[in-house]
Amino acid sequence: MAQSTPTGSAIVTGAGSGINLSFAKLLLQNGYNVLIADLKLDQDAETLVKQYKTKRGPRAVFVHTDVRDWAQLRHMFIVAEMEFGSVEIVCPGAGVFEPAQSSFWAPPGSKGCVDSPMRNGYASLDINLIHPIYTTQLAIAHFMKHKNACATHRKKHIIQVASIAGEMALLALPLYAIAKRGLISLAQSLAPLDTLGIRVTGIAPGIVKTPIWSQDKLALVDESTDEWVNADRVAKVMFDLVSKDRIQVSAQESVAVHGGTVLELSQSLREVHLYNDPGPLNRPGNTVSHLESANEQILQLVGSEGWKSWKDDRR
Repeated sequence: MAQSTPTGSAIVTGAGSGINLSFAKLLLQNGYNVLIADLKLDQDAETLVKQYKTKRGPRAVFVHTDVRDWAQLRHMFIVAEMEFGSVEIVCPGAGVFEPAQSSFWAPPGSKGCVDSPMRNGYASLDINLIHPIYTTQLAIAHFMKHKNACATHRKKHIIQVASIAGEMALLALPLYAIAKRGLISLAQSLAPLDTLGIRVTGIAPGIVKTPIWSQDKLALVDESTDEWVNADRVAKVMFDLVSKDRIQVSAQESVAVHGGTVLELSQSLREVHLYNDPGPLNRPGNTVSHLESANEQILQLVGSEGWKSWKDDRR
């Protein structure tokens, strides 16, 4: 049964499906109002929003949002203020898995690419990196505006949804790796905001089966040997990051949660260190079996006449 008094409120982008939906669901179950910002809702998300429409207890509110647009990101904060008064948790989680239409290996102007040679930028970077930067800026401004709104919330939280890809070199998916590495760096760079009551943290999951895995990307996975990370487990660690000051990462070890804490989650959990980090080790759930095959295909592409003549395909 829904709680009669909400614990607080949150904004989660990309919560129409996948990891962010699991996180939104967990927040609601723990008494938080949640504004879900996405282009659409999958069936489970629609059911969740209907379940938490009540004016009593925690509520879910859907706002159609193109996260590439600053004005629409600003609008979701305006709606959150109207609906909830203020928010304490912001998760700019929306992301794409370097789709073919916005990929390093399909330059602007090439056939099928949505990135125009007439403007600077890539749609995949706009979604995966620029939107979290914009949302983080808006969240900081919102938190400072409402810093005295609720005395029971000692900390405000921003959680970046990075990826283990941000700790790796990915020839086949360089824009994705760049964006996710950027989010790890963003969380760590904003660590001193903790002194102002704003805690910025991050999660770097391994391979999680969500709708961003298109059919061509699934070809990277060997289902007989590779291990998926469960989206609900990722959401649980995300919730721990915004609700605890210490997290148990193994039976023998726990880590303190502070500004800049980034946790890597595959079939095991560890902290990603700012300096001299060993990077992702060969643990189950960390990578896919057919990555080298994808790299070989890219090398063949770059050496082909098709790549050399891509400029001829401009629209």
